[in-house]
Amino acid sequence: MNPPAIVPQKIAARRAFRVTLARSVHFYERGLGKSGMNLDKRLLRLVRSVQTQFGLAIGLGLLAGGLLVAQAYLLAQVISRAFLDGERLDALGPWLGALALIAAARALALWGQEVTANAVAGQIKEDLRARLYAHIVALGPAFTRGERSGELAATAVQGIEELDAYFRQYLPQLFLSVLVPLVMLAVVLPVDALSAGVLLVTAPLIPFFMMLIGLYATDRSRAQWRALSRMNAHFLDALQGLATLKLFGRSRAEIERIRAISDRFRDTTMSVLRVAFLSALVLELVSTISVAIVAVEIGLRLLYGRMAFADAFFVLVIAPEFYLPLRLLGTRFHAGMSGFAAAERIFAVLETPPPSGPDAAPAALPAQVTALRFEQVAFAYDAGERPALNGVSFAVQPGEKVALVGPSGAGKSTIVQLLLRFVDPTGGQITVDGVPLALIPPELWRTQIAWVPQRPHLFQATIAENIRLGRPDAPLEDVVRAAEQAHADAFIRALPQGYATPIGERGARLSGGQAQRIALARAFLKDAPLLLLDEPTANLDAETEFLLQDAMARLMRDRTTLIVAHRLPTVANADRIIVLDGGIVTEQGTHRDLLAQAGTYARLALAYGR
Repeated sequence: MNPPAIVPQKIAARRAFRVTLARSVHFYERGLGKSGMNLDKRLLRLVRSVQTQFGLAIGLGLLAGGLLVAQAYLLAQVISRAFLDGERLDALGPWLGALALIAAARALALWGQEVTANAVAGQIKEDLRARLYAHIVALGPAFTRGERSGELAATAVQGIEELDAYFRQYLPQLFLSVLVPLVMLAVVLPVDALSAGVLLVTAPLIPFFMMLIGLYATDRSRAQWRALSRMNAHFLDALQGLATLKLFGRSRAEIERIRAISDRFRDTTMSVLRVAFLSALVLELVSTISVAIVAVEIGLRLLYGRMAFADAFFVLVIAPEFYLPLRLLGTRFHAGMSGFAAAERIFAVLETPPPSGPDAAPAALPAQVTALRFEQVAFAYDAGERPALNGVSFAVQPGEKVALVGPSGAGKSTIVQLLLRFVDPTGGQITVDGVPLALIPPELWRTQIAWVPQRPHLFQATIAENIRLGRPDAPLEDVVRAAEQAHADAFIRALPQGYATPIGERGARLSGGQAQRIALARAFLKDAPLLLLDEPTANLDAETEFLLQDAMARLMRDRTTLIVAHRLPTVANADRIIVLDGGIVTEQGTHRDLLAQAGTYARLALAYGR
């Protein structure tokens, strides 16, 4: 029976032990959560689509580990029989043959594991890139306008490529670093319990130190990825605006900015490499000391004859290989860390909700899409923080040409975005021939709209391919007819390859007027009943503006048209003008009627010089 004075001491010791253990567990969980061992449930879910191949890669790695154990056993037996027992070569032939066969099988298993892991990583990257691209398309221009195109491109291309090492090397090694040492420990335990105990005690030190370093290294990798994204975005912006920078003599200043951004990226990259080299040193040191401890305790027992040579040699061969999966995990930890940092941005895009779909069952498209009605429509950007429309109500009758005018920020472009279904109203509703627009699938609705923006986007493709954007299956005869109606055929035929001439990214080889006529040709080719025009005659010379006005007059014939005007001369011939100011409709009427009033439209006319 314990003396009474000792009992409180034991209780206090147990409490202290429990507190220490709880703190250790908390620290471990904190380290695992923050460094995450580069684990993320969202990344793990990506493996489900290739779980068979992934399991095969793990199985082949585990098979290679088991064959290594068999190889070490045979090697120990061969050396013991040859040097201690004095057996001849012909007696050792079967042992050597089995050793060679196992070595070949292990090499084949390692090769199969590498090939399978490559296939897993390739399939996941392909699926994720397609999913990311489809989601960005679903988010629409309302999302991409608030992002830097260079950063998004880096996320979709380089960011997904960074995941290659994560799924090909790190994640399989994470499983193998647990399974292979357990197999080796189970084999060593019956042979030498003391060495198995040393391996069991020292093995957790490697992941423990890896987590400690990961607490610091993960933040560094995130900073490196952010610096790389900013550099990509800024560099693309600089390339696209190079002509403007040169024109205003700002090219050298931009060079200095790019140099400063590149230096910051270099500094963050070097900080990540310093951590990687430090962790490699620590992990190699821990594993070397652990192997040395096993070697010393085996050597002492072998010296005093307390252990058989074959068993001692077998355990000595196994000991370095026992720590190898853990050392490889530490090495590949940094290879996967860049992918883990990039994945945070990838999932941030994927988790951005697209414009909401209809709450009720989708409705069919009306037979004649002509009449539009806005009923107390409201919309706000930045999650409701920046109102753009505040209860806008108006109607567009079949075949009517309605112009929207107003100062910058009045809500004109927001109305166009709503009609194109890039965003959905936060209040009120839009109806099409009495059918709520929210109930019509966006893809189906957009087939009924021809949109000519102020700055049309032209792609790195031929003239014909850019015009066919309105109707991809259109024959060349229809493309030529649409170009003739848009007064574009003459300058197209003057190009070196005619309609097969590549025009460069964003129409780099075309003038502003030529680009606008290509956009009008798209609208003529699509022949949609509803037409949206966003000041297509802005910033053009008089001759080009005359050609565009003539083409637009023909394009608007017998179509319901909504014109967003930034210049009052554009709307002089509109059937009706709607004046927006502060997100509300302030006036409506014809051009002459509104000019006769001393209202907002008259003030705009004076401001525009009319």
